[in-house]
Amino acid sequence: MDILKIERLYTIEDYLEELSELLIKTVEDGASIGFLSPMESLVALNYWKTVLSPEVTLLVAKSNNKIVGSVQLHLSTKQNGSHRAEIAKLMTHPKYRRSGIGRLLMQKSEEIARNEGRSLIVLDTREGDPSNFLYTSLGYSRAGRIPDYAKSVNGELAATIFYYKNH
Repeated sequence: MDILKIERLYTIEDYLEELSELLIKTVEDGASIGFLSPMESLVALNYWKTVLSPEVTLLVAKSNNKIVGSVQLHLSTKQNGSHRAEIAKLMTHPKYRRSGIGRLLMQKSEEIARNEGRSLIVLDTREGDPSNFLYTSLGYSRAGRIPDYAKSVNGELAATIFYYKNH
């Protein structure tokens, strides 16, 4: 039986290879998270090296001590935004999808946001992706749609949907 746990990473060096593999597999599977397939290992490694900062919380999901998912919580540093946070780059390894990992990562992110005094959470996702169902099932409200927001690997442009949640 797999043992699943959610952990916050404070350093990234020991996890660079696993996180890079997660990012590459997620992008190869078609996720719209800012990168296009095929993705080179060096691009993934360089990305992860820049993620951690005081305003970014990085959570990972581990199954039997192997990283199978991640999410970032970005705390707004603007004076007029000290009450809000943004969810970014929610990823679940394709082999582990539909097992509740994304939901657990989101719930832990929301808990951290509350503990940081953030009453508003925002996020966006490509229109039509399964993640839209996850976000609405967690109580996120649709704020709007922007057409032609993200380019796919074949050059087509897709809309993105913005969501928010007050808590």
